[in-house]
Amino acid sequence: GKPDAIVEKMMGGRIKKFLKESSLTEQPFVKNPDMTVGQLAKEAGAEIVSFQRIAVGEGVEVEEVDFAAEVAAQLKG
Repeated sequence: GKPDAIVEKMMGGRIKKFLKESSLTEQPFVKNPDMTVGQLAKEAGAEIVSFQRIAVGEGVEVEEVDFAAEVAAQLKG
């Protein structure tokens, strides 16, 4: 329904937004959201050559405990 020129601009805007959110250097710095990670690196004279994404809780091993056995062990002394 929309003219090709408008559709093209809309798609271009969506792609730019996606790339900005996905690119580490364009993401806001956690301690100062007014500054991007890229700006911080430039100010510090650093160059980002690689990074690794880690999800919250990733790599944390949770020990499975049998609650009934734990209570029984506590009762035995």
